[in-house]
Amino acid sequence: MKEPANYKEPSKGLVIAAFAAVYILWGSTYVGIAIAIKTIPPFLMAGARFFIAGFILYIYCLLRGEKTPDIVSFSKSSVTGLLTLFGGTTALIWGEQYIPSGLAAVIVASVPFWFVLLDKRNWATNFSDKFTLIGLLVGFIGILLLFNGKASFNLYHKAQLIAVAVVLIGGLLWAAGSLYSKYSGAVGSTVMLASIQMMAAGVAGIIGGYISGETAHFEWSNVSVGSMYAVAYLVTFGSIIGYIAYIWLLKVRPPAIVGTYAYVNPVVAMFLGLFLNNEMIGGTQVAALIIILSGVLLVNLSKYKKAS
Repeated sequence: MKEPANYKEPSKGLVIAAFAAVYILWGSTYVGIAIAIKTIPPFLMAGARFFIAGFILYIYCLLRGEKTPDIVSFSKSSVTGLLTLFGGTTALIWGEQYIPSGLAAVIVASVPFWFVLLDKRNWATNFSDKFTLIGLLVGFIGILLLFNGKASFNLYHKAQLIAVAVVLIGGLLWAAGSLYSKYSGAVGSTVMLASIQMMAAGVAGIIGGYISGETAHFEWSNVSVGSMYAVAYLVTFGSIIGYIAYIWLLKVRPPAIVGTYAYVNPVVAMFLGLFLNNEMIGGTQVAALIIILSGVLLVNLSKYKKAS
């Protein structure tokens, strides 16, 4: 695509910094979540994280002179937030009560498969590509490998199995919400719409905490300093800096190249979980990671060729 006459190529340093934010900061949020939910219930933690981040971005947009979108766009953005951030990310947060952050990151690496399966408008293109079909099969094998050894009648292992299923479903909801956002036609700046999505997810998280009984048992005096720092980290580096870096990269680099964060995040999460949270990395987990990411690579191979 031809660039406009006034287009100026961004500096390499800025591009590298943005990729570092998406690769490393987003990868580190899995460990941040694991630390935060040690003393803060998952629904309330998710609600606080998203509402605070969304409110900060909303005020930022207002200070820049932007107006709140009309009711239709506001509603569409809220639906997107409920699907992606509440349905997707909050499912991940809930699941990390029972599974290591590294394993959760491996499961989330399967999200590109949901995009292919749910994007009905591009089925003709996607399913006519042999690499896409092979990639879907390889990825499915990797996901099945994650369940290896989990189908135990031991109560703890049953909880792990349920958590894996919940995070998988969360990935499906994330993809569904992202596609809805892409095709819904909501009007407004990316940051403004994102702020609405985050605030909607935040409210839903707090309501979820009330319905699940978290609010009845939650006491601020039980919250550790580590959990508070983790929430602040997730708000600042995960939801604000990381997200802004991501949407900026989408404007200056091909989406297929920006999407390579899906390969790096699980690796970052696994090793940070090992060093910071004493999480064990099993051979099955590493094998599943390699197989799933190989499938993602095959699914996106044609897109990478076009981007190049």
